[in-house]
Amino acid sequence: MLRIKRVPTVVSNYQKDGEEDSTVFTGGCGRNCLRECCLPGAKLPLYTFRSVKNKVNEKEAVGEKEESTFLDTLLLGEWEDRAQRGLFRYDVTACETKVIPGEYGFIAQLNEGRHLKKRPTEFRVDKVLQPFDENKFNFTKVGQEEVIFQFEEKENDDFGAQFVSSAPLDTGNSPSVVAINVSPIEYGHVLLIPKILERFPQRIDRESFLLALHMAAEVGNPYFRLGYNSLGAFATINHLHFQAYYLYVPFPIEKAPTRKITTNCGHVKISELLNYPVKGLVFEGGHSIENLSIAVSESCICLQENNIPYNVLIADSGKRIFMLPQCYAEKQALGEVSPELLDTQVNPAVWEISGHMVLKRKKDYEEASEENAWRLLAEVSLSEERFEEVKALMFEAIGCSYDGIDTDNNEAESEKEADASNDGAHPTMVPGSQECMVNH
Repeated sequence: MLRIKRVPTVVSNYQKDGEEDSTVFTGGCGRNCLRECCLPGAKLPLYTFRSVKNKVNEKEAVGEKEESTFLDTLLLGEWEDRAQRGLFRYDVTACETKVIPGEYGFIAQLNEGRHLKKRPTEFRVDKVLQPFDENKFNFTKVGQEEVIFQFEEKENDDFGAQFVSSAPLDTGNSPSVVAINVSPIEYGHVLLIPKILERFPQRIDRESFLLALHMAAEVGNPYFRLGYNSLGAFATINHLHFQAYYLYVPFPIEKAPTRKITTNCGHVKISELLNYPVKGLVFEGGHSIENLSIAVSESCICLQENNIPYNVLIADSGKRIFMLPQCYAEKQALGEVSPELLDTQVNPAVWEISGHMVLKRKKDYEEASEENAWRLLAEVSLSEERFEEVKALMFEAIGCSYDGIDTDNNEAESEKEADASNDGAHPTMVPGSQECMVNH
């Protein structure tokens, strides 16, 4: 059994210092939570959206945002309301942030408040699928004031999106909810918790991933991205959830060149990242949002069942998804990560892998460089050999043929690849083995 010690992120004001919380309440616990003790008669705001069945449009480049959607405005307004009510542990807008000089434009943020006064906790990192544990913190224990709205799909609704400021919780149908993260990384940092009362462990399924894509599409803001961390890839709460926030610059991973390798039967194009420190795949297109969701969620399920930790970034309003298998936590548990990197206390989860480096020490922030960011992320990546094995597993799972690089790339992709290859400006990968198998 492999374990690492890390400081857990406090996502709720009701999250205890210790992981264990086996208290049983009856007749109301006094903290207005989402458990059976407080649910009778509870009402929360409700946002409903109409199912999107149309073809997925071509992706927009970051910076081409049109006018705000209703959900975009609603989410930011409700988040700001919680900030004014003092529900956050610190003011994230006061955190220093800068774009690191270099080809990729990695973003560094100094966030000293995120792990303040918390003690390290042991986490098992060699098992991606673990059973839900009611005795540990989960999102049914958050306060109802931390929930900004229920988020539900309505089929055959001619009125489109609707918002009700106070609606009963349908406990028989287990609502999906959007809640604030009280330790935000950026403005508008929220958690999407699918069917919260079902108490699903942290693992993706078709329905939950489609819900996340619907949220990205409904917000309709390319600066709003959703992220997912599996167990073993720096998720610390084993209760199904996605994270999301606004960052008003492109993530470095969004600017990385790609090379098309295949297209599935649903016309979802799958490409490979090039000249980026972490090896990964990019999914986009498809006949519909469901086609795209199925391709990605089936790939996630494949990784989970093969015990491979991974992270997912949902970008371009749900039109482009980055799939990033990783092995940093296992290497850390095996003592294969340098003390210098460990001293930074950076946990390379989806945001860090995408290029937003959340730093906890002033020294690391002042010395932040593209070379240092590249060096950390190179330790996250699978080796070339292992990545090829993982790709083969995923393509088999989603019924894709794959026997090498697709030669029918369009001209733009080919030119982008050539420019990246000829530039040669990216830092050199640090030496050393990056092989990482996670089957135990």
